[in-house]
Amino acid sequence: MKILGVDSSGMVASIALIEDGITKAEYTVNNKKTHSQTLLPMLDEISKMLGEDMSDVDAIAVAAGPGSFTGLRIGSATVKGLANALNKPIVPVSTVEGLAYNMWGSDRVVCPLMDARRSQVYTGLFEFFEEDDRCVMNTMREACAVPIEEIIDKINEIDRSVVFLGDGVPVFKEMIQSKCKVPYVFAPAFANRQRASAVASLGEIYFEQGKTENATEHAPVYLRLSQAERERKEKEQDE
Repeated sequence: MKILGVDSSGMVASIALIEDGITKAEYTVNNKKTHSQTLLPMLDEISKMLGEDMSDVDAIAVAAGPGSFTGLRIGSATVKGLANALNKPIVPVSTVEGLAYNMWGSDRVVCPLMDARRSQVYTGLFEFFEEDDRCVMNTMREACAVPIEEIIDKINEIDRSVVFLGDGVPVFKEMIQSKCKVPYVFAPAFANRQRASAVASLGEIYFEQGKTENATEHAPVYLRLSQAERERKEKEQDE
């Protein structure tokens, strides 16, 4: 089975192709270039390097949100175009689930943190356990947009060792260090940001479970209003 993975939910732009449990290629860039200028050239480069025809993929997995509104829209438009052109299904993967999957097999609680601005984070809580000789990811708290203090309080209630990862870590590192009462670590560089290979790996599982969409059905999951929408709503309330 071949799954193409796409993640443009934050600063990172990432494309990966996995086949039968092996990552055949992954192209990841963490830079300030607009994802609309990078995703398709990255995909083209992978296709050329592998000599692969992307029409052979079984599905396209995409980090569907939460995350950067602009990044999610670009990723969504890209995979919708590919899905239409290749006549392939789309597998939406929660961005925080994809991040958490970087820590596959960890015995710690996994807490992805994406900076959502306004002292909030896009986050969730996850754990891994063995089931029928397989390592399975369990969702302890669904993806949400909350103040950083709220998720730290929840972690303290669980009272288990935790690993933090994501672009929210450097933003809120001092607060974590001062308020987190349980043992914790921060994920290393190779696993602390979005990776399309993790999205594709989860996408393969969800594809087998029938969790697919067509290009018309697919839409990003934002979890909260954009800044422009918030400002318009606040203006309407003041009038």
